[in-house]
Amino acid sequence: MTWDPRSLPDLSGRVYLVTGSNAGLGYFASEQLVRAGAKVIMSARHPNRLSAARAAIRRRVDAASDATEPLILDTSNLGSVRSAAASIRGRGALDGVLLNAGIVHAPKTRQTTIDGHEVVFATNALGHFALAGELLTALAEASGRMVWVGSMSTALTPYDPVDPQLKDGYSAWRAYVQSKVATTSFGFEADRRLRDAGVPVESVVAHPGYSTGGRTPGIVGVNEPSRAKRFADNLQAVAAQSKEHGAWPLVRALVDPDIDGGEFWGPRTGSRGEPRRQTAAKVTRDPEIAARLWAFAENATGVAWPFARAAAVAARR
Repeated sequence: MTWDPRSLPDLSGRVYLVTGSNAGLGYFASEQLVRAGAKVIMSARHPNRLSAARAAIRRRVDAASDATEPLILDTSNLGSVRSAAASIRGRGALDGVLLNAGIVHAPKTRQTTIDGHEVVFATNALGHFALAGELLTALAEASGRMVWVGSMSTALTPYDPVDPQLKDGYSAWRAYVQSKVATTSFGFEADRRLRDAGVPVESVVAHPGYSTGGRTPGIVGVNEPSRAKRFADNLQAVAAQSKEHGAWPLVRALVDPDIDGGEFWGPRTGSRGEPRRQTAAKVTRDPEIAARLWAFAENATGVAWPFARAAAVAARR
């Protein structure tokens, strides 16, 4: 099937959750889903920023007055994750979740969350692991899909997260890359475990390529780059693209019915372009590394995915 990211199939009646939807990739993914007729639960940590993003969608999309719902969610805080997940489960079946929220520019020195976890790993990986597990029955009720957001960085420096919390040898770059190795590994391992358990939920991984704010449309309250950032980012035009286009592979991974669980999607050239099926970095496809990270995440979050309960929920449909 020919796929046009500018003209998505009709998603009327579908309900999706997008984490980190107040700006960047999460905002544009939400806008694209709304344009196709979906209801989008937009989540963010800050109420004012979330309100600004929802207002932007109402301005930019016709008939979008009631197409979004707000949800306060901080993926670095496991209490926030549990609370948000309970709210989502209470509204019924969920067609999909885009696990997008995260820290791109990691702090120069190691910092920890209220739960005692390294902040980048907690925000990008552990929080989404816990959220996906908490939402599994709601996704199973709709035979839905979860999409994990990977990164080109995992192929550039394929770190094996033997020390996920980086208690030794912390660097901002390593913290970011390790979090994305883990996130991608979780996506592939989830697919294996969902299949084994007979749960009709698909787990897909997608990455946005090299997407920058300076090449992204200006939107009040959402994306307001300085002139200097515009100039600097436009110098990289040969390799970079807008966050609007960076959201294309994420959205396709979430809604294209021809995509199967366990696939990896990204821009055509790797850094930019239309969505294409790709091959993930070897370290992210290693089942032994994935199993080790899964066990670590279960212990760190206290969340054991309810595979049997999800399979039972799906069987009752």
